[in-house]
Amino acid sequence: MQEMTSRQILDQLVSFPTVSRGSNLALIDWLEAYLASHGIESHRHWNEDRSKAALFAHVGPWEAGGVVLSGHSDVVPVDGQDWTSDPWVVTERDGRLYGRGTCDMKGYVALSIWALVQAHKRGVTRPLQLALSYDEEIGCTGAPPMIATMQQILPQASVAVIGEPSSMGLINGHKGGTGFHVHVKGYEVHSSLLPYGVSAIMEGARLIGWINAKNAEIQARPASAAAATFHPPFTTLHVGMISGGTAHNITAGDCRFAVEMRVVPDEDITALAAEFEAEAARLDAALKAVNPQAGVTLTRFFNVPGLKPESEGPAEALVRRLTGANAAGVVSYGTEAGQFQDAGYSAVICGPGDIAQAHQVDEYLELSEWQAGQRFMLALLEDLR
Repeated sequence: MQEMTSRQILDQLVSFPTVSRGSNLALIDWLEAYLASHGIESHRHWNEDRSKAALFAHVGPWEAGGVVLSGHSDVVPVDGQDWTSDPWVVTERDGRLYGRGTCDMKGYVALSIWALVQAHKRGVTRPLQLALSYDEEIGCTGAPPMIATMQQILPQASVAVIGEPSSMGLINGHKGGTGFHVHVKGYEVHSSLLPYGVSAIMEGARLIGWINAKNAEIQARPASAAAATFHPPFTTLHVGMISGGTAHNITAGDCRFAVEMRVVPDEDITALAAEFEAEAARLDAALKAVNPQAGVTLTRFFNVPGLKPESEGPAEALVRRLTGANAAGVVSYGTEAGQFQDAGYSAVICGPGDIAQAHQVDEYLELSEWQAGQRFMLALLEDLR
C-alpha cells in the first residue's frame, strides 16, 4: 500500500465502526496489511471466540529497552446521539476533527501507526513498538492477555506511553477500578405476607446501605499524600442503576444493580472488593435461611489496577524530554497504563485531546491537539535515532 499521512490513517481508522459490542477485525485486517506492505511484521492476540483481536508490532533493533505506544481499537456506541455529521467520517470544521474516536483514541493510534512506519523507514537505534488492544471501553479486559502475549513474542520494552486524551499533558497516576454486577434473588409473596417472603429490592438496599456507609467511612479518614493529588481525594463506591420487582403489592423476586469502585493507587483494591464480597456472602446466607431459593450472586465485570507515580521513572523522563513538561498530574478514571505497569513496564499517559470530549455526541479532536501529537511523534523519532 502507498505510504499514508497520519491524517489519512486517522480517516481510515474512524471509518471502521469498532464499537465494543461488535468485531474490530476489519480494522485489524487493514492495519496488518498496511504494516506488512511497509515491511513490518505484526502479531495478533485473539479473544476467546476469535471475533476480535489485539495487534502488536516491533521495529528497530531486536532487543529489550524500547518504547511501546499503546492504544485501543474500540469506541463507544453512537446510538441515540444526534450527530451533526457522520460519526464514521472525519469531518474538519471550526478547527476541529469530528468523528467517533478522533479523541478517544484513534487520533493517538493514527499518529502511533505513522510513527512506527517512519521509525522502520528511517531507522532507529532503540526499538519502537505498537500495541493496539480491544475491549478497553468495557473494562480494559483486552490489554492483559495482549501484554502477556507480547512478552512471549517481542523483546520487552522499558517504557509504555498510553495515549488516552490528556491534552498532551503528562499523567503519571490514576485510580484503579473494579466492579460487580449484583443479582439479589428474592421469594415472591403478597406484600401482606411480607415476613414469609424475601423482597429482593429491600434486601438489595442493605448492600447499597453498606456502600453508603463505606463511602462515609472512607471520606471521614484523613487523605493520604497519594490520595490528596486526586479529585476527589479518596476512593469512591457507586451504584448508578437498579432494576427489579413485579408490582407494588408483591415482594420483589429479583433486584439487579452494578457497583463500581474507584480506588486511589496506595489503597488495596483487592481488599476492598473482598470486603464487599464478604458482606454479600453474609446477606446471601441470611436470605437462604428464610428461603433456600433466595440469595445473592456477584459477577465481576472489570478489574483495572491503578497507575502509581514512579519516582524518576523512565517513562516520565521520556515524556518530559519530548514535551518539555515540568509538571505531572493524576486522573480519577482508569486506563490500561496500570496494567502495563503491573506487567513490568514504566508507564505514563500522554495523548492528544480532552477527556471531556470522549464518548460525547459530535466527539472531536482540536487541530491544535492533533498538531501537538504530531510534534510529539517527531520528537520521539529523533530521540530513538
